[in-house]
Amino acid sequence: FYEQIRAIQEIIKLDGLPALLNDLVTIRIFEPASKLRSLELMEQFFGICHSRKTYYKIAPDYIKLKKTVEKKVVSFAKLHYSFNFDILFYDVTTLYFETFEEDELRKNGFSKDNKSQQPQILIALMVSKEGFPVGYEVFSGNTFEGHTIIPVIKDFIKKNEVKDFTVVADAAMISAENIQQLTQNNINYIVGARLGNIPAALIEIIDKNICREDGKSIRLKTDNGYLICSYSSVRYRKDKYEMDKQIEKAKLVIANPSKSKKLKFTQTKNMKVELNDALIEKTRKLLGIKGYYTNLGASVADNKTIIERYHELYKIEQAFRISKNDLQTRPIFHFKEQPIKLHILICFMALVISKHIELKTGISIRKFIDESKKVVDGEILNQITQKIVTIKAQPTPKMKELIAKLK
Repeated sequence: FYEQIRAIQEIIKLDGLPALLNDLVTIRIFEPASKLRSLELMEQFFGICHSRKTYYKIAPDYIKLKKTVEKKVVSFAKLHYSFNFDILFYDVTTLYFETFEEDELRKNGFSKDNKSQQPQILIALMVSKEGFPVGYEVFSGNTFEGHTIIPVIKDFIKKNEVKDFTVVADAAMISAENIQQLTQNNINYIVGARLGNIPAALIEIIDKNICREDGKSIRLKTDNGYLICSYSSVRYRKDKYEMDKQIEKAKLVIANPSKSKKLKFTQTKNMKVELNDALIEKTRKLLGIKGYYTNLGASVADNKTIIERYHELYKIEQAFRISKNDLQTRPIFHFKEQPIKLHILICFMALVISKHIELKTGISIRKFIDESKKVVDGEILNQITQKIVTIKAQPTPKMKELIAKLK
Protein backbone atom coordinates (compact mmCIF):
# COMPACT_ATOMS: atom_id res chain seq x y z
CA PHE A 1 0.00 0.00 0.00
CA TYR A 2 2.73 2.46 1.00
CA GLU A 3 4.61 1.89 -2.27
CA GLN A 4 1.48 2.45 -4.36
CA ILE A 5 0.58 5.71 -2.59
CA ARG A 6 4.15 6.98 -2.90
CA ALA A 7 4.06 6.15 -6.62
CA ILE A 8 0.86 8.17 -7.03
CA GLN A 9 2.37 11.07 -5.07
CA GLU A 10 5.29 10.97 -7.49
CA ILE A 11 2.98 11.05 -10.52
CA ILE A 12 1.12 14.07 -9.09
CA LYS A 13 4.55 15.69 -8.43
CA LEU A 14 3.91 15.79 -4.69
CA ASP A 15 7.06 13.77 -3.98
CA GLY A 16 9.08 16.99 -3.79
CA LEU A 17 7.13 18.02 -0.67
CA PRO A 18 8.43 17.13 2.84
CA ALA A 19 8.47 13.37 3.43
CA LEU A 20 6.67 13.75 6.75
CA LEU A 21 3.77 15.56 5.09
CA ASN A 22 3.40 12.88 2.41
CA ASP A 23 3.62 10.14 5.04
CA LEU A 24 0.88 11.82 7.11
CA VAL A 25 -1.27 11.83 3.95
CA THR A 26 -0.56 8.14 3.35
CA ILE A 27 -1.48 7.05 6.86
CA ARG A 28 -4.59 9.31 6.74
CA ILE A 29 -5.82 7.20 3.80
CA PHE A 30 -4.77 3.86 5.32
CA GLU A 31 -5.97 4.38 8.90
CA PRO A 32 -7.10 7.87 9.99
CA ALA A 33 -5.99 8.91 13.48
CA SER A 34 -4.63 11.87 15.43
CA LYS A 35 -1.30 13.24 14.21
CA LEU A 36 0.68 11.76 17.10
CA ARG A 37 -1.08 8.41 16.78
CA SER A 38 -0.38 8.57 13.04
CA LEU A 39 3.35 8.77 13.75
CA GLU A 40 3.08 5.53 15.75
CA LEU A 41 1.01 3.82 13.04
CA MET A 42 3.54 4.77 10.33
CA GLU A 43 6.23 2.87 12.21
CA GLN A 44 3.92 -0.03 13.00
CA PHE A 45 2.56 -0.55 9.47
CA PHE A 46 5.24 0.85 7.18
CA GLY A 47 8.43 0.87 9.26
CA ILE A 48 8.71 4.66 8.73
CA CYS A 49 9.99 6.66 11.71
CA HIS A 50 9.35 10.35 12.32
CA SER A 51 9.93 11.97 15.71
CA ARG A 52 7.34 14.05 17.52
CA LYS A 53 9.88 16.86 17.87
CA THR A 54 10.33 17.01 14.09
CA TYR A 55 6.57 17.20 13.60
CA TYR A 56 6.10 20.04 16.10
CA LYS A 57 9.11 21.92 14.70
CA ILE A 58 8.25 21.93 11.00
CA ALA A 59 4.48 21.34 10.87
CA PRO A 60 3.61 25.10 11.07
CA ASP A 61 5.51 25.68 7.81
CA TYR A 62 3.43 23.08 5.97
CA ILE A 63 0.29 25.21 5.70
CA LYS A 64 2.26 27.57 3.45
CA LEU A 65 2.36 24.73 0.91
CA LYS A 66 -1.39 24.98 0.11
CA LYS A 67 -0.87 26.99 -3.10
CA THR A 68 1.95 24.67 -4.22
CA VAL A 69 -0.22 21.59 -3.64
CA GLU A 70 -3.22 23.07 -5.51
CA LYS A 71 -1.02 24.11 -8.44
CA LYS A 72 0.40 20.58 -8.76
CA VAL A 73 -3.06 19.02 -8.43
CA VAL A 74 -4.53 21.26 -11.16
CA SER A 75 -1.60 20.43 -13.48
CA PHE A 76 -2.18 16.72 -12.81
CA ALA A 77 -5.92 17.08 -13.52
CA LYS A 78 -5.16 18.82 -16.82
CA LEU A 79 -2.75 16.06 -17.86
CA HIS A 80 -4.61 12.97 -16.65
CA TYR A 81 -8.28 14.04 -16.71
CA SER A 82 -8.26 16.58 -19.55
CA PHE A 83 -9.35 19.28 -17.10
CA ASN A 84 -9.57 22.50 -19.12
CA PHE A 85 -11.54 24.75 -16.73
CA ASP A 86 -14.64 24.60 -18.98
CA ILE A 87 -16.78 23.48 -16.03
CA LEU A 88 -16.20 23.39 -12.28
CA PHE A 89 -18.46 22.07 -9.52
CA TYR A 90 -18.60 24.04 -6.29
CA ASP A 91 -20.09 23.26 -2.88
CA VAL A 92 -19.44 23.78 0.82
CA THR A 93 -19.68 21.69 3.96
CA THR A 94 -19.09 22.15 7.68
CA LEU A 95 -16.64 20.36 9.98
CA TYR A 96 -17.29 20.46 13.70
CA PHE A 97 -14.94 20.36 16.71
CA GLU A 98 -15.04 18.30 19.89
CA THR A 99 -15.32 21.42 22.04
CA PHE A 100 -17.86 24.13 22.88
CA GLU A 101 -15.41 27.06 22.86
CA GLU A 102 -15.35 29.51 19.94
CA ASP A 103 -12.54 31.66 18.55
CA GLU A 104 -11.90 33.70 15.37
CA LEU A 105 -11.97 30.63 13.09
CA ARG A 106 -14.11 28.17 15.02
CA LYS A 107 -17.62 29.62 15.20
CA ASN A 108 -21.11 28.35 15.80
CA GLY A 109 -23.21 28.40 12.65
CA PHE A 110 -25.62 26.40 10.51
CA SER A 111 -24.24 22.85 10.85
CA LYS A 112 -24.56 20.27 8.07
CA ASP A 113 -23.54 17.64 10.66
CA ASN A 114 -26.40 18.50 13.07
CA LYS A 115 -23.87 19.77 15.64
CA SER A 116 -25.26 23.29 16.04
CA GLN A 117 -24.03 23.58 19.64
CA GLN A 118 -20.42 22.96 18.68
CA PRO A 119 -18.13 25.41 16.85
CA GLN A 120 -17.22 24.58 13.29
CA ILE A 121 -15.39 25.72 10.18
CA LEU A 122 -16.76 25.99 6.65
CA ILE A 123 -14.93 24.22 3.80
CA ALA A 124 -15.46 25.17 0.16
CA LEU A 125 -14.44 22.47 -2.33
CA MET A 126 -14.07 22.56 -6.11
CA VAL A 127 -14.03 19.43 -8.28
CA SER A 128 -13.83 18.65 -12.01
CA LYS A 129 -16.65 16.99 -13.94
CA GLU A 130 -15.14 13.61 -12.98
CA GLY A 131 -15.32 14.55 -9.30
CA PHE A 132 -11.55 15.08 -9.02
CA PRO A 133 -10.70 17.78 -6.39
CA VAL A 134 -8.81 20.81 -7.74
CA GLY A 135 -9.03 23.34 -4.92
CA TYR A 136 -10.45 24.24 -1.52
CA GLU A 137 -10.77 27.12 0.92
CA VAL A 138 -11.36 27.43 4.68
CA PHE A 139 -13.82 29.91 6.25
CA SER A 140 -14.92 30.64 9.81
CA GLY A 141 -17.89 28.56 10.93
CA ASN A 142 -20.45 31.38 10.95
CA THR A 143 -19.84 32.37 7.31
CA PHE A 144 -22.97 32.29 5.14
CA GLU A 145 -22.25 29.79 2.37
CA GLY A 146 -23.69 32.08 -0.30
CA HIS A 147 -20.95 34.62 0.50
CA THR A 148 -18.12 32.16 -0.28
CA ILE A 149 -18.60 31.38 -3.97
CA ILE A 150 -17.57 34.73 -5.50
CA PRO A 151 -14.22 35.23 -3.69
CA VAL A 152 -13.25 31.54 -4.07
CA ILE A 153 -14.09 31.36 -7.79
CA LYS A 154 -12.46 34.72 -8.57
CA ASP A 155 -9.29 33.65 -6.76
CA PHE A 156 -9.26 30.32 -8.63
CA ILE A 157 -9.65 32.08 -11.99
CA LYS A 158 -6.88 34.55 -11.16
CA LYS A 159 -4.43 31.89 -9.99
CA ASN A 160 -4.99 29.72 -13.05
CA GLU A 161 -5.41 32.53 -15.61
CA VAL A 162 -8.73 31.11 -16.81
CA LYS A 163 -10.68 32.73 -19.66
CA ASP A 164 -13.81 30.62 -20.37
CA PHE A 165 -15.32 29.27 -17.19
CA THR A 166 -18.62 27.76 -15.99
CA VAL A 167 -19.37 27.05 -12.33
CA VAL A 168 -22.09 24.65 -11.18
CA ALA A 169 -23.49 25.10 -7.65
CA ASP A 170 -26.62 24.36 -5.65
CA ALA A 171 -29.47 26.75 -4.87
CA ALA A 172 -27.90 28.01 -1.64
CA MET A 173 -25.33 29.91 -3.71
CA ILE A 174 -27.85 31.97 -5.70
CA SER A 175 -28.71 35.57 -4.90
CA ALA A 176 -29.26 38.67 -7.01
CA GLU A 177 -25.90 40.03 -5.81
CA ASN A 178 -24.05 36.81 -6.66
CA ILE A 179 -25.64 36.66 -10.12
CA GLN A 180 -24.61 40.26 -10.74
CA GLN A 181 -21.00 39.61 -9.68
CA LEU A 182 -20.76 36.41 -11.72
CA THR A 183 -22.00 38.31 -14.77
CA GLN A 184 -19.65 41.26 -14.18
CA ASN A 185 -16.67 38.88 -13.96
CA ASN A 186 -17.70 36.98 -17.14
CA ILE A 187 -18.25 33.77 -15.17
CA ASN A 188 -20.85 31.43 -16.63
CA TYR A 189 -23.06 29.67 -14.09
CA ILE A 190 -25.53 26.83 -13.63
CA VAL A 191 -27.21 26.95 -10.22
CA GLY A 192 -30.28 25.44 -8.63
CA ALA A 193 -33.40 27.63 -8.29
CA ARG A 194 -35.61 27.74 -5.23
CA LEU A 195 -38.95 27.94 -7.00
CA GLY A 196 -40.81 28.52 -3.75
CA ASN A 197 -39.15 31.95 -3.51
CA ILE A 198 -39.89 33.23 -7.01
CA PRO A 199 -42.66 35.83 -7.67
CA ALA A 200 -46.27 34.60 -7.94
CA ALA A 201 -46.54 35.98 -11.49
CA LEU A 202 -43.61 33.80 -12.59
CA ILE A 203 -45.17 30.73 -10.96
CA GLU A 204 -48.34 31.39 -12.97
CA ILE A 205 -46.29 31.51 -16.21
CA ILE A 206 -44.55 28.22 -15.33
CA ASP A 207 -47.87 26.57 -14.40
CA LYS A 208 -49.51 27.59 -17.70
CA ASN A 209 -46.59 26.81 -20.01
CA ILE A 210 -44.87 23.69 -18.71
CA CYS A 211 -45.83 20.34 -20.20
CA ARG A 212 -46.27 17.85 -17.36
CA GLU A 213 -44.56 14.94 -19.07
CA ASP A 214 -41.25 13.33 -18.10
CA GLY A 215 -38.28 15.07 -19.65
CA LYS A 216 -40.22 18.13 -20.80
CA SER A 217 -38.79 21.56 -19.93
CA ILE A 218 -39.24 25.27 -20.60
CA ARG A 219 -36.83 28.23 -20.61
CA LEU A 220 -37.83 31.67 -19.31
CA LYS A 221 -35.79 34.88 -19.20
CA THR A 222 -35.57 36.43 -15.71
CA ASP A 223 -33.45 38.95 -13.80
CA ASN A 224 -31.32 36.02 -12.57
CA GLY A 225 -30.65 34.75 -16.08
CA TYR A 226 -32.53 32.00 -17.90
CA LEU A 227 -34.81 29.96 -15.65
CA ILE A 228 -35.09 26.38 -16.90
CA CYS A 229 -37.90 24.31 -15.42
CA SER A 230 -38.26 20.55 -15.95
CA TYR A 231 -40.98 18.09 -14.94
CA SER A 232 -40.58 14.59 -13.49
CA SER A 233 -43.39 12.21 -12.53
CA VAL A 234 -41.11 10.63 -9.90
CA ARG A 235 -40.49 14.06 -8.37
CA TYR A 236 -44.24 14.78 -8.58
CA ARG A 237 -45.08 11.70 -6.48
CA LYS A 238 -42.38 12.58 -3.93
CA ASP A 239 -43.43 16.25 -3.72
CA LYS A 240 -47.13 15.35 -3.42
CA TYR A 241 -46.45 12.82 -0.68
CA GLU A 242 -44.48 15.44 1.28
CA MET A 243 -47.16 18.09 0.72
CA ASP A 244 -50.01 15.78 1.80
CA LYS A 245 -48.07 14.78 4.91
CA GLN A 246 -47.48 18.44 5.85
CA ILE A 247 -51.18 19.28 5.28
CA GLU A 248 -52.26 16.43 7.57
CA LYS A 249 -49.91 17.70 10.28
CA ALA A 250 -51.36 21.18 9.86
CA LYS A 251 -54.93 19.87 10.18
CA LEU A 252 -54.04 18.01 13.39
CA VAL A 253 -52.64 21.20 14.92
CA ILE A 254 -55.76 23.17 13.90
CA ALA A 255 -58.00 20.46 15.40
CA ASN A 256 -55.99 20.48 18.64
CA PRO A 257 -55.18 24.14 19.46
CA SER A 258 -53.43 23.09 22.69
CA LYS A 259 -50.72 21.43 20.55
CA SER A 260 -50.38 24.51 18.38
CA LYS A 261 -46.99 25.02 16.74
CA LYS A 262 -45.78 26.74 13.59
CA LEU A 263 -45.92 24.47 10.55
CA LYS A 264 -45.38 25.06 6.85
CA PHE A 265 -49.07 25.15 5.87
CA THR A 266 -50.50 26.93 8.92
CA GLN A 267 -51.04 30.64 9.50
CA THR A 268 -52.47 32.72 12.32
CA LYS A 269 -55.33 35.15 11.65
CA ASN A 270 -57.23 36.98 14.38
CA MET A 271 -55.50 34.82 17.03
CA LYS A 272 -56.76 31.69 15.26
CA VAL A 273 -54.62 29.04 13.56
CA GLU A 274 -55.88 28.02 10.11
CA LEU A 275 -54.68 26.42 6.86
CA ASN A 276 -52.62 28.60 4.55
CA ASP A 277 -54.64 27.85 1.41
CA ALA A 278 -52.65 30.29 -0.75
CA LEU A 279 -49.37 28.52 0.05
CA ILE A 280 -50.95 25.11 -0.52
CA GLU A 281 -52.15 26.23 -3.95
CA LYS A 282 -48.74 27.71 -4.79
CA THR A 283 -47.03 24.45 -3.74
CA ARG A 284 -49.51 22.38 -5.77
CA LYS A 285 -48.66 24.31 -8.95
CA LEU A 286 -44.98 23.46 -8.53
CA LEU A 287 -45.37 19.73 -7.80
CA GLY A 288 -42.89 17.71 -9.84
CA ILE A 289 -41.08 20.80 -11.16
CA LYS A 290 -37.38 21.55 -10.61
CA GLY A 291 -35.72 24.83 -11.57
CA TYR A 292 -32.22 25.86 -12.70
CA TYR A 293 -30.70 29.27 -13.41
CA THR A 294 -28.04 29.82 -16.06
CA ASN A 295 -26.67 32.60 -18.24
CA LEU A 296 -25.77 30.17 -21.03
CA GLY A 297 -27.95 30.69 -24.09
CA ALA A 298 -29.76 27.78 -25.75
CA SER A 299 -27.31 27.90 -28.68
CA VAL A 300 -24.42 27.26 -26.25
CA ALA A 301 -26.13 24.70 -24.00
CA ASP A 302 -29.68 23.43 -24.44
CA ASN A 303 -32.03 22.67 -21.54
CA LYS A 304 -31.09 18.99 -21.43
CA THR A 305 -27.37 19.81 -21.15
CA ILE A 306 -27.94 22.36 -18.38
CA ILE A 307 -30.01 19.87 -16.36
CA GLU A 308 -27.48 17.06 -16.86
CA ARG A 309 -24.61 19.31 -15.75
CA TYR A 310 -26.46 20.34 -12.60
CA HIS A 311 -27.27 16.75 -11.68
CA GLU A 312 -23.54 15.96 -11.79
CA LEU A 313 -23.22 17.92 -8.52
CA TYR A 314 -23.57 14.56 -6.77
CA LYS A 315 -19.87 14.05 -7.54
CA ILE A 316 -18.86 16.80 -5.14
CA GLU A 317 -21.22 15.40 -2.52
CA GLN A 318 -19.50 12.05 -3.06
CA ALA A 319 -16.11 13.74 -2.49
CA PHE A 320 -17.40 15.17 0.80
CA ARG A 321 -18.59 11.69 1.86
CA ILE A 322 -15.14 10.21 1.15
CA SER A 323 -13.52 13.03 3.09
CA LYS A 324 -15.83 12.84 6.10
CA ASN A 325 -16.26 9.07 6.33
CA ASP A 326 -13.25 7.26 4.85
CA LEU A 327 -10.68 9.95 5.73
CA GLN A 328 -12.47 10.97 8.95
CA THR A 329 -11.90 14.69 8.38
CA ARG A 330 -14.31 15.44 11.21
CA PRO A 331 -14.70 15.82 14.12
CA ILE A 332 -11.55 17.95 14.49
CA PHE A 333 -9.62 17.77 17.75
CA HIS A 334 -7.17 20.64 17.06
CA PHE A 335 -7.72 23.97 18.76
CA LYS A 336 -5.30 26.40 17.06
CA GLU A 337 -5.64 27.84 13.56
CA GLN A 338 -2.34 26.52 12.15
CA PRO A 339 -2.88 22.84 13.13
CA ILE A 340 -6.48 23.07 11.89
CA LYS A 341 -5.40 24.35 8.46
CA LEU A 342 -2.64 21.72 8.29
CA HIS A 343 -5.23 19.04 9.06
CA ILE A 344 -7.41 20.28 6.18
CA LEU A 345 -4.41 20.36 3.81
CA ILE A 346 -3.54 16.75 4.70
CA CYS A 347 -7.16 15.67 4.20
CA PHE A 348 -7.33 17.49 0.84
CA MET A 349 -4.17 15.74 -0.39
CA ALA A 350 -5.54 12.42 0.85
CA LEU A 351 -8.82 13.10 -0.96
CA VAL A 352 -6.96 13.84 -4.23
CA ILE A 353 -5.11 10.51 -4.06
CA SER A 354 -8.20 8.56 -2.93
CA LYS A 355 -10.31 9.98 -5.76
CA HIS A 356 -7.59 9.20 -8.32
CA ILE A 357 -7.51 5.59 -7.09
CA GLU A 358 -11.30 5.33 -7.34
CA LEU A 359 -11.44 6.84 -10.83
CA LYS A 360 -8.65 4.60 -12.17
CA THR A 361 -9.60 1.31 -10.48
CA GLY A 362 -13.39 1.62 -10.52
CA ILE A 363 -13.68 0.56 -6.85
CA SER A 364 -14.07 2.56 -3.63
CA ILE A 365 -11.02 3.63 -1.64
CA ARG A 366 -12.28 1.46 1.23
CA LYS A 367 -12.24 -1.69 -0.95
CA PHE A 368 -8.79 -0.75 -2.26
CA ILE A 369 -7.45 -0.51 1.31
CA ASP A 370 -9.12 -3.79 2.27
CA GLU A 371 -7.40 -5.52 -0.66
CA SER A 372 -4.09 -3.86 0.25
CA LYS A 373 -4.27 -5.21 3.79
CA LYS A 374 -4.22 -8.76 2.44
CA VAL A 375 -0.64 -8.17 1.26
CA VAL A 376 1.62 -8.25 4.34
CA ASP A 377 5.43 -8.44 4.21
CA GLY A 378 7.22 -10.78 6.63
CA GLU A 379 10.18 -9.94 8.85
CA ILE A 380 12.77 -12.45 10.13
CA LEU A 381 15.26 -11.56 12.84
CA ASN A 382 18.73 -13.07 12.41
CA GLN A 383 19.64 -14.04 15.98
CA ILE A 384 23.38 -14.00 15.21
CA THR A 385 23.68 -10.65 13.38
CA GLN A 386 20.54 -9.12 14.96
CA LYS A 387 19.61 -7.89 11.50
CA ILE A 388 16.01 -7.98 10.29
CA VAL A 389 15.40 -9.49 6.88
CA THR A 390 12.19 -8.43 5.10
CA ILE A 391 10.45 -10.98 2.91
CA LYS A 392 8.27 -9.22 0.36
CA ALA A 393 4.78 -10.67 -0.06
CA GLN A 394 3.32 -11.22 -3.50
CA PRO A 395 0.24 -9.13 -4.29
CA THR A 396 -3.05 -10.98 -4.61
CA PRO A 397 -4.39 -11.48 -8.18
CA LYS A 398 -6.97 -8.76 -7.48
CA MET A 399 -4.28 -6.38 -6.21
CA LYS A 400 -2.14 -7.02 -9.31
CA GLU A 401 -5.14 -6.09 -11.43
CA LEU A 402 -5.65 -2.83 -9.46
CA ILE A 403 -1.95 -1.92 -9.67
CA ALA A 404 -2.03 -2.45 -13.44
CA LYS A 405 -4.95 -0.01 -13.71
CA LEU A 406 -3.14 2.57 -11.61
CA LYS A 407 -0.05 2.37 -13.78
